[in-house]
Amino acid sequence: MINALKHPNFFRPSSRPASPAPAPVQPDSLQSMDKAAHPLNKALNNFRRPSPAPAPPPASTTPALVQDGSYLEMLSLKFGEGVSKALAQPTGLTNPAEMLAGKRPLPAGRGSALGALIATELNAARGTPHLYRAVLRTLHRPLSVLLTNLSSILVPLLASPAFLTPSAPTAQAPTPNAVQSHALGIAKFAEELLLAFDQLELGTDNDPRGDGLKPVREGLVSLINKVTTPLVTGIRNELIPLIESLEYPASQSAPRATPASKTSAFYHPSITTLQTVVPIYSRALARYTSSQVAQSALANLLVSVLWKAMVALSHRSDVSPSPPPSPRQGGKKRRGSPSTTPPATPPASRFILKLPPSRPPSPPAAPVVATAAGDCKALLDLINQLPRPAPAGPSRFAGAGEAVDAAFKGLEALSVFLEVLQTLKSDFKSADSMANELLNLTEEIPTLIALPPLLRMYGTRDIPPVSEMSGLSEEEYRRGCLSGFGRAEECATVVGQRVLQRLNVSPEANDVVLRWLYLELELD
Repeated sequence: MINALKHPNFFRPSSRPASPAPAPVQPDSLQSMDKAAHPLNKALNNFRRPSPAPAPPPASTTPALVQDGSYLEMLSLKFGEGVSKALAQPTGLTNPAEMLAGKRPLPAGRGSALGALIATELNAARGTPHLYRAVLRTLHRPLSVLLTNLSSILVPLLASPAFLTPSAPTAQAPTPNAVQSHALGIAKFAEELLLAFDQLELGTDNDPRGDGLKPVREGLVSLINKVTTPLVTGIRNELIPLIESLEYPASQSAPRATPASKTSAFYHPSITTLQTVVPIYSRALARYTSSQVAQSALANLLVSVLWKAMVALSHRSDVSPSPPPSPRQGGKKRRGSPSTTPPATPPASRFILKLPPSRPPSPPAAPVVATAAGDCKALLDLINQLPRPAPAGPSRFAGAGEAVDAAFKGLEALSVFLEVLQTLKSDFKSADSMANELLNLTEEIPTLIALPPLLRMYGTRDIPPVSEMSGLSEEEYRRGCLSGFGRAEECATVVGQRVLQRLNVSPEANDVVLRWLYLELELD
């Protein structure tokens, strides 16, 4: 008893810790273990095809926001941040010629990036009409701020004298200066954003209940026109005087040798100047008029230049080339009295046999005087280097391209007409056949343009100018009847009838021109 109390069992230390209670086994796990342990299941598992891993979603450059309760607030902040980034100063290498007050012009691509951001959010909400209209309303404020900032940057640039100094690029300064580069950067930004507007069809309706972005579109168009129109007009003002001087034959023409022949082609000095400046103008116009908005300014320049060329070359009276001077022939020697002085002894070289040269020397190139036909063809080749309005564009700009094509066809037809007049023979041809042949040649030429060359070629020498036969002074006639294609077409019938009255004074001498006028005016 005493021993039992001395060493009780509950004071005796245990040999090892008690094992934890076993975890309860779920029936499903037992069933899966049984299936895995079964040999038939093992065999079937070998033939089981592993399931493919799900493909990751494509990454988006500008992911749309999650459309939750704070979606519109976050969207407004996102658009504001996009506008701020679009107007931020670019980083990287700088061109010192483009720096203006320590700032660089907006680089290309800023407008496209902002347009892509707008397109992402609008396309994400396109399935919900109410949300789509809410996103459009969210665009109003940031885009209005954008237009205000662009206008505040552009106004001092346009007011600067350096914006039009020089008014057109030259061989010494073929690239835009710093002020022009900054203005062109703003125009390029507006062009890229307008392209996004066109793709999303924004601001195209006049209904105030629509998207309400019509003022924004008009503001972008105004920015482009304020920059491109003065620059294009500067090039036009440099081209027109050169074109108008083609009306007066030059006393001295610049030669240009043609390798295919032994003659030297002579061009008017204006053509020689245009050969230098037209490639420079072509590159500048391609940059100025890259936008669809500027296509109308480009069309006006081309139509004006082509019309002035047709007026100048049709009123130019060619100077007939003077015959080359005939070689002087020595006269006969007079027989004098016989002299008592003995003849001088001939030199020893006289008795050496002289062989003929291997080939005779080539004759000098015969100069060719500049003609209206030659200058017209050369001018047409030069104007073809200038850019034309894009053929594929909005319907509102389709008329500009058609007008330019018609003007080019007119100058091409005039070039052929002037060249044929130099070689067309009226021998053994009746007046009717000649008139019909001339009518086919002048089908694409305005009546008032084809009339002066015909009067010089087939009219009598005492015929006054067309302006005098019309009862107007030359200046009034040019300003009132030859101001453009449309005005010339309107005045063709009235002026043609006045000319008919004057030619009927001596109808036999002017028979070819009379019959052509009757056919042209459809008076038969």
